[in-house]
Amino acid sequence: MTDTEQQEVLIVTGMSGAGRSTVANALEDLDWYVVDNLPPQMLRPLIELANRADSGLPRIAAVVDVRGRNFFADLRDMIQSLREGTKVRVLFLEASDAVLVRRFEQVRRPHPLQGNGTILDGITAERARLREIREASDIIVDTSDLNIHQLATNITETFATENTAGVQITVLSFGFKYGLPPDADMVADARFLPNPFWDPELRPFTGLDEPVRDYVLGQNGAAEFIGAYVAALRPILEGYQRENKRHATIAIGCTGGKHRSVAIVEELASRLRGFPGVAVNTKHRDLGRE
Repeated sequence: MTDTEQQEVLIVTGMSGAGRSTVANALEDLDWYVVDNLPPQMLRPLIELANRADSGLPRIAAVVDVRGRNFFADLRDMIQSLREGTKVRVLFLEASDAVLVRRFEQVRRPHPLQGNGTILDGITAERARLREIREASDIIVDTSDLNIHQLATNITETFATENTAGVQITVLSFGFKYGLPPDADMVADARFLPNPFWDPELRPFTGLDEPVRDYVLGQNGAAEFIGAYVAALRPILEGYQRENKRHATIAIGCTGGKHRSVAIVEELASRLRGFPGVAVNTKHRDLGRE
């Protein structure tokens, strides 16, 4: 962390069952360093560790809640202490009693404070214990009417920086002779184009080399395919951002994964990099296998 960067700390707390795990996952996708179920007393040592010049942790999110038992009682005083010299925000998650009861019943787990009582007894006790923390919170999110995707989108919109991509896209080339990539979200087939393998002058090169690239992209149907595929991907990638799907793999295959698929992947990736909210990288799975 440089001298111009200020340590940013987000304390995530609130009602059990209100979505803390979903929030923690969304923050991790935004490149926050997330620590779950942290005792309040460990907040200051964590911040001091992250403040070291070589730590590289400018954004820390700590999930602190009643699972900390007696340790949790010190949270309010700890927050006040940390705010003297550190940028600290508190995110409080809540939901209605009925929604929380339903969520606990769905997962068939007891409320951490219910003891020998009912789930509602535990919720009531937790609300009383969290009242002062809620009043001191910077951001309060009611998740009663939000599903996990909507909550994650809410968090992304709230905490994303200008440089944070909505979707991380990997455009992958592969050879069908070596099998389909198991992690591909979408697969397209480039074998409708003539194969440079059968041209002795092109065979030693790959789709990364200019002679093969020009040959592949100059074939009938290549430009039309790439243009139509980019147009088809636009609403898909916009939908991924709305639904908070953070990672996707677009695979293009040819016979051996050396010529046609490689050239098309590079061209496709260059065009997708112009999409707002999308970060693109390329991977050539089978390049070098033949």
